[in-house]
This record gives sequence, structure tokens and C-alpha cells, in this order.
Amino acid sequence: MDKPIRRVAIFGMLLFFGLMIQVNYVQGSEAESLRNDPNNARQYQNVFNSPRGQITAGGEVLASSSLTGKDNPKYGRTYKDGLAFSPVTGYFNGGASKVELAYNSLLGGTDKRITHQRWFDTFIGKKAEGANVELALDPDAQRRAYQLLKNGTTRRAGAAVIDIRTGAVKVLSSSSSFDPNLVAPQTGEKGVKVLEQLDGQRGVIQPLIDNGMSQTFPPGSSFKTVVAAMALDELGMTKTSTVNTGPLILPESGNPLPNSHDGGSCAGSAPLIGAFAESCNTTFGRIALDAGIQKLHDESSKFGFNRHWAIEPLVKPAESDVPLSYVDANGNKVTTGRDGTARSGIGQENVRATPLQMAMVAAAVANDGKIMQPYLVQKVTTKDQKTLYEANAKVFSEAMKSDTASQLREMMRAVVNEGTAKNLIGQNIAGKTGTAEQGAGLPNARWFVGFSPIENPRYAFAVVTEGSGDGASGAGPIAASIMAQVRRK
Repeated sequence: MDKPIRRVAIFGMLLFFGLMIQVNYVQGSEAESLRNDPNNARQYQNVFNSPRGQITAGGEVLASSSLTGKDNPKYGRTYKDGLAFSPVTGYFNGGASKVELAYNSLLGGTDKRITHQRWFDTFIGKKAEGANVELALDPDAQRRAYQLLKNGTTRRAGAAVIDIRTGAVKVLSSSSSFDPNLVAPQTGEKGVKVLEQLDGQRGVIQPLIDNGMSQTFPPGSSFKTVVAAMALDELGMTKTSTVNTGPLILPESGNPLPNSHDGGSCAGSAPLIGAFAESCNTTFGRIALDAGIQKLHDESSKFGFNRHWAIEPLVKPAESDVPLSYVDANGNKVTTGRDGTARSGIGQENVRATPLQMAMVAAAVANDGKIMQPYLVQKVTTKDQKTLYEANAKVFSEAMKSDTASQLREMMRAVVNEGTAKNLIGQNIAGKTGTAEQGAGLPNARWFVGFSPIENPRYAFAVVTEGSGDGASGAGPIAASIMAQVRRK
């Protein structure tokens, strides 16, 4: 080959490779920003033209894509047992929620971790396939939780179970739910209207707002676990310290803060473990008054209260709070007073918590004071089984001292063995009951929060249901049944 032809050939090859680099950059590195550019009219149309990755749990496919036989949407989305799993999977219809939102670019095949690996497919015009997302959930326990919660009340109910060693969320369930199949891409305009209707509901039951991590409730006496941790950690008490369990007159109003009963440990004085087991309000109201609302607020923050945090990208649980102040009916900011401080010490006043948050409180007790970062997604893999992401256990916070946690485990066992939850003896769970008043004409928020197994605990849980009666009967048996299923794994 003579020199001029060789130069032309080399120049042509350079142009070819330059074109390849440019295409790879535009369609790979810049694909996400171009796709989301507001001037790109095809950004919403194209999301339905390629298969989305699967969402799985425990070897089961919970969400998958398949051809519709139409030009648009070319692919639909199908959800298995959507009512049970939608509090975690969420929905996808161009927009998305929950895990479908958090891992949208990976499921849709547009994430740089996929497009960079599949750059040649992009170059030849072959669309990169979406990755598969594996949840940490126990699917059988999730189904059982949904059925128990749904049958346990005509109002709201929620549950959360966490692996205390890793932070993996094994159950995150809600009686308020929806079927994401009804709003999937293949439903077209009908699905859009259904989603608008669901989003527009303003009653107490809101299907798009799950009760496991997106709705808060007054925790009632289950919050005494936090107050007891503060007493043991910061106020020099032990489980055997003698405490006043007699009548308490609130300092501002002069009204009494009553116990549920005035006998047994609540008759006048008792060791702290006895006051905890029998849930003596006056004891924990006094502890809160002695500490002050600022101290109670600060100590609760160690467990995750009073802050926003993400369980997965773009997915944040509702904030659980122990407020220093609140806004009254007239829009005025009011500092929490002494009476309010005492009521905050028993999980009333303006204290609010999600089941996920209260499961984290129990996890600190069960795990020697440490709370591991909760997570929903265990792993993300490509179609050819390459791992793009895998959850790692990491500490969320050091909520209490190890010795404090050890004493609280004994105190939670006492609740079942001799206290307010004796109906749960033999169920291999320990915990704290809670029965929170929610106002005149409203049902109680009934809680049971704890850990299982009793010895060498592995899981922490929280269950809340709304209805008449107390936490021992309204939430305890549901928690026991859920945990019996979880322990089968």
C-alpha cells in the first residue's frame, strides 16, 4: 500500500474510533442527563419500550415486565401479591415509588454502571437490559403480616421486623395498601385515573402511605423503653433501683397522671424492672420531669428520632419525633411545658413514631446497644449475574451502653413473664406493650415492641394497630404470629 492510501486508511480508522468514543460518551456517559432534559419529549415515552428488571425476594419474582403486544407501552409491569408487597416495591407507571423509585435507573437499564459495561450494545443500537433487584424481605412473613394486620383492625395497622445483626428489613407491612397492577403501564389512562384517586384520598386510611415506615403514631408506653435506657445510661439507675410508682400530680395543671392500675408494682414503690414490667406511668413521667424535655429529645435522637434519614436512595421514612415545641391550633409555636414533658415520658403528648423506628429501638436493646442501618435491598445484579450493588452491614448509631441493653433485655422479658404481656408467655418473644390515647372519639394506638428469640435474639420487631383495648391483646398476638413465621427461616 503506497503512502497516500495508507494515510487515508489511518485517518479513516481514527475517524471511526473517534465516532465510537463520541457515541459511547453521548449514549453512555451523557444518556441519563439527556434522557431527563426537559426539552426531550421522548423521555416518558421511551421508558416503556424496553424490559424493566425484576424485583425479587426469597427466590420469588415480585415484579416483572412482559410484552403487551402494543407499540406503546411495549412492555407492561406485573406485580405478585401486590397488596402485601407494595409498601416495599412501590409502583411503576412512568413515575415510581419506593424501591421502584430508589433503583429506577438500574431497573430501567439506564444507570451508568450498566451502560458503561454494555457500551458496545449501545453503539450498535441494542438497548441495555435492566438489572434485577433482590429485596431483603422474608416473603412468607410479609404475607402473614399483611393478612394479620388487615384482619386485626378496621383502621390503620403496621409492622416492621429487622435483623439486628445486619439491618436487613425482613418485614415492612401495612394494612393500608394498594394493588400496583391497577396503575401499571399496560392500564393506560385508566391506571392514571386510579392513581389520581388513590393519591387524592384524604381519610385516615391512605393506601399510598404505608403504615410501616411512612406513617407515625403515638407510641404510648412502648416509648418507656427509650426513657428507661436514658435512666440507666445517664441518670445512674439500674434495673433494681427503687423508684416511686405512687400518684403523680402534674406540676402545671395540678391534674393527676394516672397509672392503669394501683396495685402490684404500681402501689407506691418498686424496683425499676417491676415498674417497667407493669408499665407504671407515674414512674416514667417522673423520670422525664427529672431529665427535662431537652434531655429526652437528645436521648431519643440516638435511636433515630428527630431526624430525616434515607433507608434507600430517595426513600425516607417519616420522621419520628420527641418535640421540644409544637404549633397549636392557632398557628402559634408553643414550647413543650412540664406537664407535656411528663406525658412525653409515657409516649403521649406530641411524641410520634413509626413501627420501623420502634423496631430500631428494640434492635438497640437486642444488639448490645447498637442499631444497624436498616435496608430494604440486599443486592442488584445484571442479567448476566454481575453484582452491581450489595448491602453491607453498618452501624446506624450507638444508642445505649452494652450493660444498659443487657438490663433492658431482662426488663423486656419481665414484661412477658410477670407484667402487662403475660398473655404472650410461651411465644418466644420479649418486649414492651403500649396503649396510646389518640384523642376523644379516636381508637387507641396499640403497640407491642420487642425482640425474638428470647435468648440470643436475632430479630427486633414493632407492631401497631388501631382499635379498642390494649397493646397486649391488640398487637401482641399479631407480633407473636409474625415472629413465629420469621424464625422458620
